[in-house]
Amino acid sequence: MGVAGPAGPGPVMDRDEADRALARLGAEHEAVETSLLALQDHAGRRLLEGAELTGVTAERWAAADAAVTRLWAYFDAYSAALSGARELRARRRWSSHDDLARLSELLRGRSVTVSAGPPATGAPESLTGPARLSEEFTLAELVERMNALYASSLDVVVAADAVWSALPARIDLLAAELHRTRKLATSVGVRPGEHPAGDDLERITRALTELRAQVISDPLAFWRPTPGSSAPGGGRPDTERYDREARALEDVRREIDAVLTVRQDAELRLGRLRDVLSRADRTLAEARSARGEVLAKIAATEVPAVSGPPTVLNEQLAAAAEYRRHGQWHRLSPLLEALERKAEDELLRARESLTAVTAPLAVRAELRGRLDAYKAKVARHGAAEDPLLIERYDAARRMLWSAPCDLRVAGEAVLRYQQAAAEILTGRVPQQPTPADGRGES
Repeated sequence: MGVAGPAGPGPVMDRDEADRALARLGAEHEAVETSLLALQDHAGRRLLEGAELTGVTAERWAAADAAVTRLWAYFDAYSAALSGARELRARRRWSSHDDLARLSELLRGRSVTVSAGPPATGAPESLTGPARLSEEFTLAELVERMNALYASSLDVVVAADAVWSALPARIDLLAAELHRTRKLATSVGVRPGEHPAGDDLERITRALTELRAQVISDPLAFWRPTPGSSAPGGGRPDTERYDREARALEDVRREIDAVLTVRQDAELRLGRLRDVLSRADRTLAEARSARGEVLAKIAATEVPAVSGPPTVLNEQLAAAAEYRRHGQWHRLSPLLEALERKAEDELLRARESLTAVTAPLAVRAELRGRLDAYKAKVARHGAAEDPLLIERYDAARRMLWSAPCDLRVAGEAVLRYQQAAAEILTGRVPQQPTPADGRGES
């Protein structure tokens, strides 16, 4: 639009000042006309005129449309006043003082009268009586008024056009991706009411349909102006709802990818599960056998009970095999994930049970090894024939190699043998230090 000059009639202009003012106002007239024609032909304006608008867009476009009509009325009045001033200047090559005074009044004074028109939408009624039927402006004031109306109208047009250019196309692309995802979901059994991802797809479909309808009918509801910006169209489309649905669809796609992965390697995963559960069963069987051995060979000891095989897990494994056989991949996917965790836990529990059951046998084996190690040590120092050592060794050995074995008594017998061996070896070899293992010696 044009740039307004100084207001007020001021002194009478000379011919050169009048010519310069007419040239400036002519340039402003051309700029205003160009801007109005561009606004008239703006794609956003044509869309607004043809759309069934609702909400905030309907309200703002009604005001903007009235402003555009008012703009043309102002422009016509501006054009007429400028034409009159040009005609007055063109009457004589050397304008008289009266002509220059009249020309100064036309160019600087409130010489333009414009019908006031209907009140703006939503404006309060006048408290001082009926509204004025006309308004008077200087040409500079008229340019300022046109600039303000143009900026407000262009802001509505540019904002609506920006939203329509950005969001519907993106929504349509997302809807196409949604359609492909739904077809893929159906092929792997992910359906509404049967799988959460199927329900999510239904919700996303409804949300995108509603979002597109709202964007088409009320684009300005999805416009976020830039804070502090006064330029027309300063802002950006609000894509928060679109982005939320796009993220939701991405989550569904990942879920379906997981289902597809299950379909591709289901047999391999089922085989691994069978192997893990089989090892857990064998470990528990070994623990039960070891428990019987401990109860028969070790006396006065608490041996923990051993549970039976994981019946529930085997039943769930059978159900998983049925899901695979019938192609129910959406049911198989979460079941396999849960079974893999439970099977590893079951194998760990079986190993811990075997360790707990065989602990007394490990203690007996450790005592036997310690007794034989000290016997070999005594023999190296030539004390193998000592009567006390022979007596205590035989006593400890009978306890450790008889059934049931009392581990507490057997441990005391081994300790007595160690002590006797240490005393005898210390007496025979004065410089001999205390044995490095030091277990049970004094």
